[in-house]
Amino acid sequence: MTAGKRVVFVDGVRTPFGRAGEKGIFWQTRADDLIVKAMMGLLERNPLLPTEEIDDVAIAATTQQGDQGLTLGRTAGILAGLPRHVPGFAIDRMCAGAMTAVTTTAGGIAMGSYDVVLAGGVEHMGRHPMGFNADPNPRFLAEKLVSADALNMGATAERLHDRFPHLTKERADAYALRSQQKVAAAYAAGFIQHDLIPVSAKTAEGWTLATVDEAPRPETTMEGLAGLKTPFRPHGRVTAGNASGLNDGATICLLASEEAAERYNLGIKMSMVSFAFAGVEPEVMGIGPVPSTEKALRKAGLTIDQIGLFEVNEAFAVQVLAFLDHFGIADDDPRVNKYGGAIALGHPLASSGVRLMIQLAHQFERHPEVRFGITTMCIGLGQGGTVIWENPHWNGAK
Repeated sequence: MTAGKRVVFVDGVRTPFGRAGEKGIFWQTRADDLIVKAMMGLLERNPLLPTEEIDDVAIAATTQQGDQGLTLGRTAGILAGLPRHVPGFAIDRMCAGAMTAVTTTAGGIAMGSYDVVLAGGVEHMGRHPMGFNADPNPRFLAEKLVSADALNMGATAERLHDRFPHLTKERADAYALRSQQKVAAAYAAGFIQHDLIPVSAKTAEGWTLATVDEAPRPETTMEGLAGLKTPFRPHGRVTAGNASGLNDGATICLLASEEAAERYNLGIKMSMVSFAFAGVEPEVMGIGPVPSTEKALRKAGLTIDQIGLFEVNEAFAVQVLAFLDHFGIADDDPRVNKYGGAIALGHPLASSGVRLMIQLAHQFERHPEVRFGITTMCIGLGQGGTVIWENPHWNGAK
């Protein structure tokens, strides 16, 4: 941060991401149990942290109802065994919920109100589909504030293809294929499993242990992608293959001031440099990471050329391609989503922001030549969010 106390990312974990729906591994698992399991796993990994010193717990969810409602930060904290004096709250910024939980609590750390916090998100899209029981104000359409399909994320992705016709379906499919391949390679190298907290789950066949993500399809081919239906528009370009799916999962991270991290002998995986959110037309919400990244770079006094690693949420392949094109970055630039992204891993909405941070933190450790990295994502209703991080392992290379 440019002022106040320095905010550090101590550690982060997540549950495996399951496929939403009756065939998904978490169909019979409660949403709050997912975030509680992740939280307990994080605390077990950091035994030097006195839990009584946690200042707040911020947990995001997009559809806050049922087992995914009732002020999740507080209820999850109690269920995870935190001392009763540790408070908590829930937060919603749709897909950027966990990211906003991080930036909101980071602001508290920077100004000295917090020393240590937990921040994350959960989404059980099987139990709570996006927008379920929502009642949008009729003025949105009556006064033509947004188009009728602005709340349909797939339709907004098709509009990005319209706006940027050079972002073809073939480019989107090729990007999606690389995401699947990179996830498979990252799993084979053991780069993902370390940060997954196993979750016991009841299925139709009995109890099982979820230890890996359920969504990846390593067998994906360009031919297979080319033949998929385009559900959002006849003869469209957005398919189930070049978009993220519907998923269940939870993420959580431990943030602290640099002084608190040193006081409790906690490790430091990243330091926060700046963050920014920006709004765009809801009809093309996927372009949101462009202005939010420009804003975050300005606040940090950096240029895009100084960013050595990018974690861009893959809500849709075309959305990532629009971001890359704007900044003059190649579709297959090795700095981008080294371990693959949401097209393969899944996108349980409000939890995904911390998943990006977990992957960037792991990459920082393996790439001391990189000083700065970015986590960024598009957000429903026309927004973008970006956080810039600094690598504590940086070796001074230029």
